[in-house]
Amino acid sequence: MTEQPKREFRIHGMDCAEEVAILKREIGPKVGGEQFLAFDILNGTMTVLPGGTSSSVSEISQAVGGTGMRAEPVRDGGVQRDSGNWWDRNGRLALTIVSAGLTSAAFLVHLWLANSPSEVFGSEGLGNAHEVPLPARLLYLLAVIAGVYYVIPKAWFALRRARPDMNLLMVIAVCGAMAIGEWFEAATVAFLFSLSLTLESWSIGRARKAIEKLLDLAPSVVRVLEEGQTREMNPEAVPVGATFVVRPGERIPLDGEVSKGISDVNQAPITGESVAATKEPGSAVFAGTVNGAGALEVRSTRASGDTTLAHIIKLVGEAQQKRAPSEMWVDQFARYYTPSVMVVAIAVFLVPPFLLNQPFAPWIYQALVLLVIACPCALVISTPVSVVAALAASARNGVLVKGGVHMEAAGHLKAIAMDKTGTLTEGSLAVIQVVAMNGHTETELLARAAAMEAHSDHPLALAILEYARAHGVEFTPADEFRILPGKGATAQLDGRPFWLGSHRFLEERGQETAEVHQELDLLAKTGRTVVVVGNETHVCGFIAMADQIRLESKQTIVELRAAGIQHIVMLTGDNEGTARAIAEEAGVTEVQSELLPEDKVSAVGKLVDKYASVAMIGDGINDAPAMGRATIGIAMGAAGSDTAIEAADIALMADDLSKLPWLLRHSRRMLSIIRTNIVLSLAVKAVFVALTLSGHASLWTAIAADMGVSLLVIFNALRLLS
Repeated sequence: MTEQPKREFRIHGMDCAEEVAILKREIGPKVGGEQFLAFDILNGTMTVLPGGTSSSVSEISQAVGGTGMRAEPVRDGGVQRDSGNWWDRNGRLALTIVSAGLTSAAFLVHLWLANSPSEVFGSEGLGNAHEVPLPARLLYLLAVIAGVYYVIPKAWFALRRARPDMNLLMVIAVCGAMAIGEWFEAATVAFLFSLSLTLESWSIGRARKAIEKLLDLAPSVVRVLEEGQTREMNPEAVPVGATFVVRPGERIPLDGEVSKGISDVNQAPITGESVAATKEPGSAVFAGTVNGAGALEVRSTRASGDTTLAHIIKLVGEAQQKRAPSEMWVDQFARYYTPSVMVVAIAVFLVPPFLLNQPFAPWIYQALVLLVIACPCALVISTPVSVVAALAASARNGVLVKGGVHMEAAGHLKAIAMDKTGTLTEGSLAVIQVVAMNGHTETELLARAAAMEAHSDHPLALAILEYARAHGVEFTPADEFRILPGKGATAQLDGRPFWLGSHRFLEERGQETAEVHQELDLLAKTGRTVVVVGNETHVCGFIAMADQIRLESKQTIVELRAAGIQHIVMLTGDNEGTARAIAEEAGVTEVQSELLPEDKVSAVGKLVDKYASVAMIGDGINDAPAMGRATIGIAMGAAGSDTAIEAADIALMADDLSKLPWLLRHSRRMLSIIRTNIVLSLAVKAVFVALTLSGHASLWTAIAADMGVSLLVIFNALRLLS
């Protein structure tokens, strides 16, 4: 049997984790289990993954429709903008406004048709059935219908499945209020609940728009260069390898490599870097970045759907599937809280009339108030909006966090293990010292070394060539160049034999003096890599190189300790001398050197056993096993590297280690806001339960308070977007 392909649906009405849970229960069995479903709340999509049982698009759409939501197949795949019609985009807001208008109109008609104000504001309370004229009653009814229009299908689904949720609670409360003649309160509750859901949808929309801004980064037109002429094409139609033109001030439409031109490019949308990067022939550029003052010709290296920008958008969307522990706790709490309050409401309705011989009417009313209080709306929304906002803000700052669980874990970190090369250091060798001997000058020494290394692409050769060019040293490539594996190379310069190589090669040639030996040993102990240059009679000199420490490394270590990180250790496969030199310069007090990949895994495992919450920072490729053993793995400089992005839980898109303390502060701010939101939501619930049991709460004040708290927690959470 042919395996079903991946299918994606836009789900209208899916705005929070509760709806995701409903869809998992209903659609999961039809596709082979929940593991074959993926949800993206930000973009409002559900993906049916390959490998499950066969179900047609119509069957899935029908099952979604049964939950009170609506499924629309996504035909072209990928991350989608909200392309629904006007009603899909604005229907909820429109009906909320209609409900508010009808409630106000009904109230005014009620006042107008009443014999006296006392009939409206009498001792029996506002809105009793015998006091409400028929026209006002009809307007109240229309206000209720507008308010619960989007709620009724979901409430009916909850009733059929015997799984009470906030939608069912609100419908019962509204119907009960109308049944006992509280028409004004029924309409007010319907309107306020509709407003609460509209605010919830709006808050997710705010975070969704933050991600959609990423979609707007890539231009919709590419100027492809063909036979000296430019032709405008859609990015999807541009083949890999095509050359396109980017004018000054324009956004770069595709990932590529500069083939002609020099310009400064603002890469902040991808890497979060505040300083523009200079691009010249051979430099990599990313879709969505902004070209500076120079025109560029760029050779496309990736299709539009495979760019770094596309990967970021996709992964930020998928991050919603990896829910934070606080989100799961809130869901679990709400699962038990709502039925518990319902039981109390039933007891309030039955016990006083039957056991205490009390009248039914007031206790029915108090039971309905408890049902309103049972709605966990503010509590349920308090956490996911915070997480979504934190993820979106991180993406904008060049920190790609692949799920709320990792965002939350960053705030609990106690220890951090760091790779050396490419993390604390730049990851590339640079010449730091040139020592000429036996009558040679530094320029002569560099010219001879560069002439021989011009034939090589070894990192040491590239460092020497770059240094020679930067210092204006002229040279002609040597003749008869020959590599000696593991030792060095030989060549002919102006008809004379020359050689270059390692300290060991010098010893093998028997040309080492005691003075040279002492100096080379000293350099090796300080972490320097040395290339010796000589001819058939003597040593001409040597060139010392080192992997330079990043400018921000030392300050980052200081900030991490100030942020409460108890233990920082550098793990490296490099020799002890080099490792200790870099660690001392960076301010890292513990070093473990000459480690194999499995040794790094063991070292990280010991840290996890001791500190529980540990991060491993590396390049996301060589350090992947150790990153997997840590609580969270963090990849450095992942822009343009699919492997690094996929391997890590968190990716620092630029080679900017200073983003790490920012991430810790951002995560802890998120946790603080979540805690505040949860406490505030529960406190309001507790107050109104007490007021209800003492007979001092009303339906509309309970829902107004709940809506007010929802508004507070939403705006509190959205502060994380700034």
